[in-house]
Amino acid sequence: MNTDMNNNYTFSSKTKNITFGLMAVGLITIIAGLLTDTAPEGVNPEEYHHTRFWANLLVNGYFYMGIALLATFFMALQYVAEVAWSVAVKRVYEAISCYLPVGGIVMVIILLAGQFHVHHLYHWMDTDVYNKFLEDGTTPNPAYDKIIAGKAGYFAPWFFWLRTILYLVVWNMFQRGFIKRSLEQDLHGGTAIHYKQMGKAATFLVFFAVTSSTSSWDWMMSLDVHWFSTMYGWYAFAGMWISAMITIILFVIFLKRKGYLPQVNESHIHDLGKWVFAVSFLWTYLYFCQFMLIWYTNIPEESIYFQERLHDFGYMGLMWTVFFMNFLFPMILLMSRDSKRNYFFLVFVGCIIFVGHWLDVFMMVMPGTVNGHWHLGWMEIGMSLGFLGLMLYVVHRALTKSPLMVQKHPYLDESVHHHY
Repeated sequence: MNTDMNNNYTFSSKTKNITFGLMAVGLITIIAGLLTDTAPEGVNPEEYHHTRFWANLLVNGYFYMGIALLATFFMALQYVAEVAWSVAVKRVYEAISCYLPVGGIVMVIILLAGQFHVHHLYHWMDTDVYNKFLEDGTTPNPAYDKIIAGKAGYFAPWFFWLRTILYLVVWNMFQRGFIKRSLEQDLHGGTAIHYKQMGKAATFLVFFAVTSSTSSWDWMMSLDVHWFSTMYGWYAFAGMWISAMITIILFVIFLKRKGYLPQVNESHIHDLGKWVFAVSFLWTYLYFCQFMLIWYTNIPEESIYFQERLHDFGYMGLMWTVFFMNFLFPMILLMSRDSKRNYFFLVFVGCIIFVGHWLDVFMMVMPGTVNGHWHLGWMEIGMSLGFLGLMLYVVHRALTKSPLMVQKHPYLDESVHHHY
């Protein structure tokens, strides 16, 4: 057992081999997927461009990067709210946020591949859709799309890439800054660094409040480029947030079972369980309201999003599965106080919700890319396991970089004695 107040985490060979094994599965799947992904029946091979392969990369790139991004958001939120209880698990969500640079690189690769027409996930990246006439200036261009052409200013490559680079650079800049000053606080103590962190965190939250939505518009909602929803940004944000909270609580329980974090008690676990319970309801509210408002108004350019998923492309069963996995299970199993303190319940429900929100991102991507030719097969499972292994490796490495318990945080004593 590791009972030292400032114990360091050891990335064991067994755990490391598990992450390497998962990454190997992912790498093999990526290679095999790229080699074997061919156009399904009824789809022109010249227009296919390994769509299933790239769509799966986008699902996993966005999902796992979102976990790290929302861990950074949660870090900033704790500073601004001057929260004491979470100080005992601070190193955990800091470590999870360290995947953000890796996730950002993956997203850039996917977006660059689209910009250079390696894949056609983003229909608006095809320059032909903006040209009303062919080169002779008189012959109508059959690829011309009036709706996309009306969004040409927003989707101009220079503006799109300016936004994308701004998102990733600023998010990573704040994430690195938070970690750097947190480690400085362990060395120097005092409140000056803490209140500097509060100011930086407030600035980050203002920037994040805008860019969490606009990035989801750019990278996810634009897959269904004719469609739009004013609630989409919040819906995507809530899905990433609950996925991050699940990841945090699973890592805390893992570390507790390994004998680390002795200062983390049932009250800390209870509070993390309450976050999972609460954010699950937030996601459900946004998920339902977006559907209900579009269904009620029944405007064709809005309802097409759900028409495709429920009827045209055969996602109805999966859509209801996602809803129940991400709402019914946490509502029933995490309702009581005792269940929020029970490791078995938290791990069981956490794993269900984690898979459920991966499927939620899957449903955000697939109908607008592969349409009705979707699968939940070896490519989807293998690639997701590979990304999971990569994230686990990065987070475990980050956990070894500093003591698992902060040392001179002004709220440390209050957090260690947290109880209710």
